[in-house]
Order: sequence, then structure tokens, then C-alpha cells
Amino acid sequence: MDATAATTTTRLRLEGLHCAGCVRRVERALAAVPGVAAARVNLAATSAEVDHAGPVAPLVGAVEGAGFGVTRSEIALAVEGATCATCVGRIERALTAVPGVTAAAMNLASGEARATVIAGAADAAMLARAVTGAGYSATLITDATARDPGAAQEAEARSLHRRMLGAAALTLPVFVIEMGGHVMPGLREALAGLAGEQALRVLSFVLTTAVLAGPGRAFFAKGVPLLVKGAPDMNALVALGTGAAWGFSTVATFAPGLLPPGTAHVYFEAAAVIVTLILLGRTLEARAKGRTGAAIRHLMALRPDTARVVTGSGIEDRPVDALVPGDLLEIRPGERIPTDGEVVEGAGVVDESMLTGEPMPVDKAPGEPVTGGTVNGPAALRVRATRVGRDTALAQIVAMVEAAQGAKLPVQALADRVTAVFVPAVLAVAAVTVALWLIFGPTPALGLALVAGVSVLIVACPCAMGLATPTSVMVGTGRAAGMGILFRKGAALQALSGVATVAFDKTGTLTEGRPSVTEVALAAGTDRDEALRLAAALEARSEHPIARAILAVAPGELPAAEAVEALPGFGLRGRVEGAAVLVGAARLMEREGIAPGDLAAAADRFAAAGATPVLVARDGRVLAVLALADPVKATARAAIDALHRMGVKTALITGDTEATARAVAAELGIERVSAGVLPDGKVAALEALRKDGPLAFVGDGLNDAPALAAADIGIAIGTGTDVAIEAADVVLMAGDPRAVADALHVSRRTMRNIRQNLFWAFAYNTALIPVAAGLFYPLWGMLLSPMLAAGAMAASSLFVLSNALRLRRLSPVTETMR
Repeated sequence: MDATAATTTTRLRLEGLHCAGCVRRVERALAAVPGVAAARVNLAATSAEVDHAGPVAPLVGAVEGAGFGVTRSEIALAVEGATCATCVGRIERALTAVPGVTAAAMNLASGEARATVIAGAADAAMLARAVTGAGYSATLITDATARDPGAAQEAEARSLHRRMLGAAALTLPVFVIEMGGHVMPGLREALAGLAGEQALRVLSFVLTTAVLAGPGRAFFAKGVPLLVKGAPDMNALVALGTGAAWGFSTVATFAPGLLPPGTAHVYFEAAAVIVTLILLGRTLEARAKGRTGAAIRHLMALRPDTARVVTGSGIEDRPVDALVPGDLLEIRPGERIPTDGEVVEGAGVVDESMLTGEPMPVDKAPGEPVTGGTVNGPAALRVRATRVGRDTALAQIVAMVEAAQGAKLPVQALADRVTAVFVPAVLAVAAVTVALWLIFGPTPALGLALVAGVSVLIVACPCAMGLATPTSVMVGTGRAAGMGILFRKGAALQALSGVATVAFDKTGTLTEGRPSVTEVALAAGTDRDEALRLAAALEARSEHPIARAILAVAPGELPAAEAVEALPGFGLRGRVEGAAVLVGAARLMEREGIAPGDLAAAADRFAAAGATPVLVARDGRVLAVLALADPVKATARAAIDALHRMGVKTALITGDTEATARAVAAELGIERVSAGVLPDGKVAALEALRKDGPLAFVGDGLNDAPALAAADIGIAIGTGTDVAIEAADVVLMAGDPRAVADALHVSRRTMRNIRQNLFWAFAYNTALIPVAAGLFYPLWGMLLSPMLAAGAMAASSLFVLSNALRLRRLSPVTETMR
């Protein structure tokens, strides 16, 4: 180790430590990292303290390379002062430079920066100092400060509005003095005759100076220090442009002899109007940005502030934040349910449309779960709280939407690369523009050079570039949440738009997931009740939907089953009244070497009709075949048709028999079928479909989790298991498969919106920078006014924002079928 290198101590929180051997392995791995002076691992605290010189990343790599984990966490900061894409890049670079930060993303639309940090190696204070050092202010976002995500934008809009009004009041007389003659010929001469030319210039100087020192002071306070550091942003461009116009005009007013003859013109109105127009644009921009976060505010507003808790002394009003699991709550008719719970008394219906997007109320009875934020119907209920605070479904939905809205999509990479060098390039172009005008321009070359240079600085501000992607993402994911579609990962919004094939699981996804026994075929000499008793005895130990269907038709009291073993993808085995009993698919009998005999034809007939055949065997002989029919969801056909109209292929992957799967596929119009697939074979079935392009898999069961994770996009039906939802990229809150098409529709429309915004942002700058530099002056004598440049710059940002806000009106693609 270099003896001159500064040594720091980093504390890492570790995962997977179990014994002293683990401790030694981690210590050896850390000690082998170049620059490490000492490493101490504490098994009880599951942490490591490392004295090292150099970055933290190699330490993390060493620990993970040794087979252990390093705990990471996410820290969110509210950042003030970021105005353009250049600011975004600077903040992200400042955060990633902090030791212990593995990733950082700044969202210009929401004003939030999120950093993934190694727990123990970095904290919020370190991140805030890094952002402050980059020229911005940052505060930690906590539960308390995150209650109203739009409050910051509203406060910013009010502040900008006041500054804009002040600037406009001071600018109006300057504008009338310098430009009024274009509207009323002779006005300028009349004013000069009354007060004198020099008096008018001095008045313009005083008023413009007040504009720059008052409402426009922030441009200089933020832009000049960054310019000195060699890291200019939009504020620096505005400060340079308006400062140059003001400075030249001031010299022309008080020391005109210092300028070449014929060039002592004043441009006070340009400096004042630029500040006013930019403040106007930012005011409108802040208000529009506030609307992009409306979805989060709407979700947060769903939870009431108080709840009525039933206590031993009566009913007590209590803040929702003070609820604990087990509290008994009284829910009156028409009230919002304050937290997740279970009905213990009363029966009625609950409107869950604000979470699932489904308009029909859901029946609730004792034992049924209810979700916080939903609306109780006309009957009073008593509910036992099961999940509170961050653990509630509503809180998790808000967290998912916030994570998706704050994510940086891959499409943003191009904009990031451009904006990383954009502002320095603009400064270079402005300098070259001034030089060329001074060398080749007509008289008065200095004045024309100033106008062209200022116009280039102002028109090229990259505000629109920074807003192009995050505003569309925020509005698109918010609108999706209103439809009951949650993008758990921001990148899934982009990836879903390009899928070529959507593969579905069958049970619970395209079917109701509530099969029923519709027919029983018996072997010769077998009693129907006896076969059902044996099957039900085993199924009583299972939670599978098939088990409930068989139990529903079981006669009388069931015998006890022993040594019951679940065989995933096959069925159950066990012993009943001393006999070896098997219940499951035909492949279970085949694996056990049991021939179905005459019942094979009945099994084939059931499968051909779309039912699932379940065989029951005792002591090596098949006694019966049960036909279990799982009705197809009423909306499944509409979902498949919508996907086909969108140019997407469909497939069915199921563990059911070939005949059953093909019968369901034919009913729904699904093109490709993979049947008889065991849970661990669904991933291989997906790989066979991947040759057609990116694919999505839709499922709801525990055995769907590997396939959901393996697909390019995993889509979980929200009525499914928690494991399936955790493995998915997109969650459909309702069980309606039409939401798959709606999710694809939102994804495609949002990506199209982003591409429109990026094209406008890039095309605007590409087209107007040459115009501002004077491209058309030799042809038509036209030179872009700095005031028009400021207006055009503000208009570009407003166009991007208004275009993104159009996504709020996005309707489900399947709405006409609902």
C-alpha cells in the first residue's frame, strides 16, 4: 500500500454470516484488496470495518466474490436549483463520486435524487453535502416530508410567480421605451423629446439593473460560481447572456467613447425581457411539473387521517399513523377503510376501483380481507387491522409508483451523453459566433456580434432535454396506476413496449382459478363415494385450488391421511386406511408405473373437452378419473384479441395436459401452446419462444415466479401470490387479463411520447442555434432577437411538458370492450 495515501475506515453491513469460518473468509477476501490496511469482521454485529485507501467498490466486490452480501439502501433527496439536463448530470456525478454510492439518478421533473448506497459506507448527510458542493441545495426526504409530493412544486411556482410579476413590472417601462416605437410610430422620439435620450437610457439602466439584481439575481448567484468552477449550467448561460447585454448597454450609456463609432447602442430591454420571459416559462413549468405528480398525490389522499378504534371503553378516534396490527376498527357506511385488515363482523360490499381499476364492488364477509384506501359500501363493518403504515398495500403501491417515476430509462442514455458536453459546446459556439461577427460582420459589427452571441446563449438552454424523459415517465406511470397497473421497475416501462410475444399461464390467469368437479369416470367395481373419499383425504392436506374442488364433492366424514407428500407438477401421494393412495395427473401414474387401463379413454375425453383429468389410484390400481373444469375468465378472449390487434403474438404455457391446453387455447384464439410443463420447465418453454423477440410472461402462482423472473418482462396478476408479485416487473392489481393489453398500450404510448419530446428538444436546439448565430442574416438580413430566443427557449420546455401531460387522458385500449 502507498504509505502516502490517505487511509479511511469504512463500515459495511454484511449478509450471510453464520459462523467463525464465514468471518475468516470475509477478512481474507478484504485483506487481499489492494489498499486495505486492516479488516475486522464482527459476527454478532454482522458488519465489517475496513481501513483502506481507495474506493469502496473493490471492498464490496471482494465480499460478494467470497459468497456473502453487502446491505444496500436507497436514500432520497429533495434537490432545489436544478433547472436543466446539465444540472441532472452534474448532480448524478456528484452523488456517484461519494464513497459507498453504487448508483444515482436525478429526476428533473420531480426534483428528487435517489442514490443507492452501501449501508454504513454513506449516509444522507454525506450525499447532501456532495449535492451542495455541486452548487445545489438538498434535503433528506422522509415519511414526513414525502406526504405531499406536489408541495415543493407549488411553493416553487408561487415563488417564481412573484418574481416574474416583479420582473414584468420593472421591465414594462424599459420595453415601452425601447420597443414601443414599433407599435406606435414616433413614440420613442416623443419620449426622447420630453425627457432627453440620455435620461431614457439612465432610466432603462436603473430598471434593468433592478430586474437583474432582484428577480433575476438567482441566475447570477447560481450560474456564476458554476461558471468559475468550469462547470456551467443553464443559469450560467442566462447570466452570461443577460450580463453581456447589460454590461455593453451600461458602457454605451455612461462611457460611449470606449466603443467604436456607431456601435454605442443599448440592449437593456433584451436583458430585462429575457429574465422576465424565462421566469414566466419557469413558473408555467413548475405548475406543469406539479401536475405530473398528481397520481402520487391522489393515491396518498386515499388514506384517511384518522380511524375509529373499538376499545374496552367505547369508540376512540385515533390517528392512522398510531394504528397497530390487531386493532379493531369500526367502519361506517360510505367511509374509506383506514388500513389493511380482515372483516370480523358485518357483511357488505367494498368499492376497490381506486386501487384495481375495476368498477364493480367486491363482496365482503367475515374472514375476507379489505384494503386500506378502499370505500365501504352501505353496510357497517368491523375490521381487524392486519397491516399498518409502510406495510399496507396502499403504501407499497405508492412506493412502487414513486420508484418507477424516479427511474432513469435506457432511452435517456443518449440525452445524457449529449447534455454532458452541451453547455460547454454552446459557450464555444457563442464565442465563435461573436468572433466571426466581429471579423466578417457589417457595421456595427460589435452590436450585431453581441446580439448573435446572446441569442445563442439563451436559445440553447437545455431545459427541454432534461424534462423530455422524466415528465413522460411520471405521467405515464401515474396514469397506469390509475388503471390498476403498477410498474415495479422503471425500465420495464420501456422494455414492455418492445415485446413481440406475451405468454400466459393458464390457471388463475386466463381461467378463474376455481375449478370444480364436473364428471367422474369409475373403474369397474369401484364405488364413487369411496374414490372421492380417498382423493379428498389426501387433498385435505393441500392448499391447491384442485384440492378445494375435490373437497367440495367429498361425501361424509373423511378418513385420516398419513405421510402425505406433495409432488410439484404431478400431484399427491400418501396413505389412507393403510392403503397407498395417489391423486394427480396421468404423468404421475406413468411415473409410478400404473396403467390407467380402460379409464385412459375417459381421461382423453375430459381433456378434449377442456377439463383437467385427475386420476385416483389405490395400491397400484386406478380407481377413477375426475374431470375438473376451470372456467375461462369472461374477459380473457378480449385480452387476447386486443394483443393480436396490437401486433403481439400470444402463447399458453401450462402444466395441464396437451388436450386441455389446446382446448383452452382454441377457445381464446391463442396461437402457440406448451402443455404438460412442470414448474421448472416453464423457463425452458420461454426460451423456445424468445427467438421471435422480447417476450413477457403473465402468471399468478407460486410456481410462476421463476418464469416471471426469467422473462424479459414478468407480469403478475395482483390477485396472485406475494412471491409471484415480488418476481414480476409489472403488477396488475385486478385479476382481469385485459390489463395486460392496457399495460402494453400505456408503455407504447409513453415511449412514443418520450421520443416526441426528445426529438423536439434536440431538433429545437439543432435548428435554432444556427439561426441565433446569424445563419439567415446574409440571405435575408434576419437576426434572431435575444428576446425571441428567450421566448423560444421557454416555449420548448412548455411544449415538452404539455405533450407529456397529454398522457393523463390516456384511455385503456380495451375500454370499448368493458
